[in-house]
Amino acid sequence: MSRLMLAVIFAALLVPALCLAQAPAESKAAPAATVIPPAKIAWMDLQQVVFSCDEGKIRFAEVQKFVDDKNRENENLRNDLDKMKKQMEVQGSKLTDEALADLQAQIDEKDTYLQRFRQDTEKEIENRRMRVTNYLGKRLQAVLDKVAKEKGLSAILLFNSSRDAWVDPALNLSEEIVKAYNQMYPVAAAKSPAAPPAAAPAATPAKKP
Repeated sequence: MSRLMLAVIFAALLVPALCLAQAPAESKAAPAATVIPPAKIAWMDLQQVVFSCDEGKIRFAEVQKFVDDKNRENENLRNDLDKMKKQMEVQGSKLTDEALADLQAQIDEKDTYLQRFRQDTEKEIENRRMRVTNYLGKRLQAVLDKVAKEKGLSAILLFNSSRDAWVDPALNLSEEIVKAYNQMYPVAAAKSPAAPPAAAPAATPAKKP
């Protein structure tokens, strides 16, 4: 239970007791009001941060590769199913009842498999995206804590276009947070391709004696 929740519950428990208590013989001076300094708030675009940081680019590229591979597999399955349906249209009248029934069963089986493949793939894609987002989000907490302390911020809010009609660009720290993330969690630089070997110098023809 958070400190805030404890404070609220404690205050709620005190209310009945205060109502039932007798008035004190002498009134005590009211405590001086606590001066709360104005809050300093900034915003960030979470989608921009997770997709723009170096680690986010790498991890979401892996997810995209999985999506591309599954799209190719889906295309191959669909082409196989279309060929079988075409075969049914062209050769259906020439096939025996047994052969026709067998081909129809294959088509139904292939169609069912394709539908399940698409459903399972969509779930897996969403799961992979969520795992990457959650992973980056957890690491992002330390980055936000660092940025907030350096700038003396009271809070960093997530930009929400449906809620925030306009935010001063100077208060949008998305780019700074991306830089801070890359510094805190650097990724290994991609190895540059090896340079081709230098060409051997042309042999000088031997002089005739």
